[in-house]
Amino acid sequence: MTLTLPKQRTKPITELDKQTILLYSAPKLGKSTFASRFPEAIFFECEPGLSHLEVYKVPTYKWEDFLAACKLVAQGNHPFKTIVIDTADNAFKFCSEYVCGKHNIEYEGDMGHGKGWALVKNEWHRVLTRLASLPYGLVLISHAQDKTIETRTGEYTKTQPSLPDRARNVVLGLVDMILYCDAVARKDATGNVIIDRVMRTKPHPTYEAGDRTGRLPEMLPLDYDAFVKAFTMSAPGNSPGTGAATERTKPGSTPVEKPRK
Repeated sequence: MTLTLPKQRTKPITELDKQTILLYSAPKLGKSTFASRFPEAIFFECEPGLSHLEVYKVPTYKWEDFLAACKLVAQGNHPFKTIVIDTADNAFKFCSEYVCGKHNIEYEGDMGHGKGWALVKNEWHRVLTRLASLPYGLVLISHAQDKTIETRTGEYTKTQPSLPDRARNVVLGLVDMILYCDAVARKDATGNVIIDRVMRTKPHPTYEAGDRTGRLPEMLPLDYDAFVKAFTMSAPGNSPGTGAATERTKPGSTPVEKPRK
């Protein structure tokens, strides 16, 4: 193949089923249920927890099985349009175990000069980059953890995906959206406290989130239909996802969002 310089600019990818997404939250908030609504989703099941859902899934409880599933999907000749990795935390654990076993070590740090860490990160990067380059959507599910961030002026707590740093940094560089699923308390018109499940989409000092597409509001319900509406809204004069955002503050509904650390 002869390399040539481009003559035209690339066009932005606007289809929802071509996005790469990191979805994370505390346990049992509905991440897998949300991901199951994506177009023709197939789950790479890396931990138990899908028994309550009717989904297509491939058990991938070791890295060799994960690689085999990747190869099958990459070959095409199937109806699937979205790959869901549930969870990316366990997938990375299997990746580390595979590399360590291949080099006859028990732990990545057993190889001198950081070579073990580098080998695992390179394998993780290689496979995820390949998956993200396929003509399908990619949803990576992770758990949330609170991490203490130290600065010159003090320290604060930030909620972020529970992947190890070397794995998380690879994922953050690949994804188009980082969606932090959270629980928010509000009072209805009669003063009763109601807990809403929401998704946060914009960067914040106290949690990891982001949206390269610029289409999503800062916060919207953890609901697939609301997510699709916010992503696809393009009426002149409307900010992307405005309708979904203003539902949180309609008259008679007073938000009492839990304090962020």
